[in-house]
Amino acid sequence: MSNLIQFVANHDDLSTDKGFQFKFYCDKCRNGHMSRFHPNSLGIAGELMRAAGSLFGGSFYDAGNAAYHVQRAIGGKAHDAALEKAVQEGKEYFKQCTRCGHWVCPTVCWNHTAGLCESCAPDEHEELAAQQRQAAREQIQTKTRQHDYTSQLDFLGTGTIVHCKSCQNKLEPSQKFCPQCGTPSVAAQAKEKFCTSCGASLKPGQHFCADCGTKQA
Repeated sequence: MSNLIQFVANHDDLSTDKGFQFKFYCDKCRNGHMSRFHPNSLGIAGELMRAAGSLFGGSFYDAGNAAYHVQRAIGGKAHDAALEKAVQEGKEYFKQCTRCGHWVCPTVCWNHTAGLCESCAPDEHEELAAQQRQAAREQIQTKTRQHDYTSQLDFLGTGTIVHCKSCQNKLEPSQKFCPQCGTPSVAAQAKEKFCTSCGASLKPGQHFCADCGTKQA
């Protein structure tokens, strides 16, 4: 069976003393095929003896246990024969790539045009779509890293960052008016008053703007 080692290297042996069964996997995507169950006559005989032992007790149980050990001792040949049949059955559901030697499922991992597995000969449309998505992912990561999302956060708790009370735009400590909406800063309002219309400085007790004449609240 040396010529079958490549195929059976990726499989689960589900055999028990009652019979033989195997599950083979695609080397690329792990899709699988379960072989048909083949009963083992020695295993069945042992099971019958164990059943009789459970009913009548005594030496029958020992005989059943002995039959199981006999099956394990000489079952290698039967096991190999069952595996060979399962391999022949399983080969109908897989294709072997002549370039890498892998056995793959024909529906997902086989490039029918190239006659090779898709690891060796990727489908052009699938590969293009995958590379486009990969490039888009990398570009999104690059652009998001270029943007400063923390400029308005006061990590040190110094309280030097000021925001406009109207639009929440970040203000420099020296700015008396918001560059976005023109609203006087809180610090500027605390020191002096400005015209709500044109922003001109107002003296204490001044009810009208000397520049535009707007009445002040």
